[in-house]
Amino acid sequence: MKSTVNCLIKAMEKTKTVCIIIPCRNEARFIHKCLDSIIENSFSQEALEVLVLDGMSEDGTRDLVRQYERKYPFIRLIDNHEKTTPVAMNLGIANSRAKYITILSSHSKIAGDFIESCVRTMEDSDADCVGGPIMTVPGDNGLLARSIGKVLSHRFGVGNSHFRTGLSGPRFVDTVPFGFYKAEAFEKAGLFNEDLTRNQDIEFNLRLKSRGGKLLLHPGIKSYYNARHTLSGLAGNGFLNGYWVIYGLRYARQAFSIRHLVPFFFVFALALSGALSALHALFGLAFLAAAGTYMLADLFVSARISMAGGKRLFPFLLISFPVLHFSYGLGSVWGLMKLAAWKAIKT
Repeated sequence: MKSTVNCLIKAMEKTKTVCIIIPCRNEARFIHKCLDSIIENSFSQEALEVLVLDGMSEDGTRDLVRQYERKYPFIRLIDNHEKTTPVAMNLGIANSRAKYITILSSHSKIAGDFIESCVRTMEDSDADCVGGPIMTVPGDNGLLARSIGKVLSHRFGVGNSHFRTGLSGPRFVDTVPFGFYKAEAFEKAGLFNEDLTRNQDIEFNLRLKSRGGKLLLHPGIKSYYNARHTLSGLAGNGFLNGYWVIYGLRYARQAFSIRHLVPFFFVFALALSGALSALHALFGLAFLAAAGTYMLADLFVSARISMAGGKRLFPFLLISFPVLHFSYGLGSVWGLMKLAAWKAIKT
């Protein structure tokens, strides 16, 4: 499939300027918000194509997208029978007729000048891909959802992810969210790895960079992402992201950046020191020091955020930070165990 798609990229006549690819499955709750933000964009609809790659949804998503398809000729629904995100991405690339290709999440919304800003930034730079910061939007108006939104946009929650915490000026980076690519980038670096059901964009961007590609993060390019609104949703998403950071090494040589390993090292160190504490008091002290430092940091950051955003957020922030960090770290630990088991069987 990959060689076929690459041939299509080269042969397909570029009759449009921008193609927006939206992988989705059972997203009736959010897909209309994403499509509405595209329709309301300042960019010319005649130069635009929107491809919704649906993984055979069963919640009404398909009917909803068909309503848009009938009303707006630049929107097209395409079946994704494999039901995975990277397959949807590659199908979209194969069907694109545009000079530039961008991939959005069905949970996202774009700013009114998003497309124009991407095109302008691309034409004013030598980048192969551009992107901008994500404004995290709570999944609903509840205290927990608002707290999760703040956790996902704070440095204590997500580290030095500049696209989540913000940046003061343009900078070249390892990865960008909702990347806006030159079509030729997929000739340079290939397609998305269809074995990676998560983090396939991170792996592709690292591969593109390793082959001389440049990825530019620009503060003028803005989009919005609807965060999970429950602790189970936050934990499930964190666990899978952490899992694929490590287990992705089964399928790709570069599946992550070093910063993605911080939760893994923290959880692993806690588990190891806790398990060895019965053998020597020093291990127990190490466990207490690490756990105590984390708890104090959690208390301090949660208190600061709640003082600015509302005191009622405090208990929800206090638990949301560790849910994110520990679920991600545990996912990475499980990914390492599965990877080790696979290698042992292979050898």
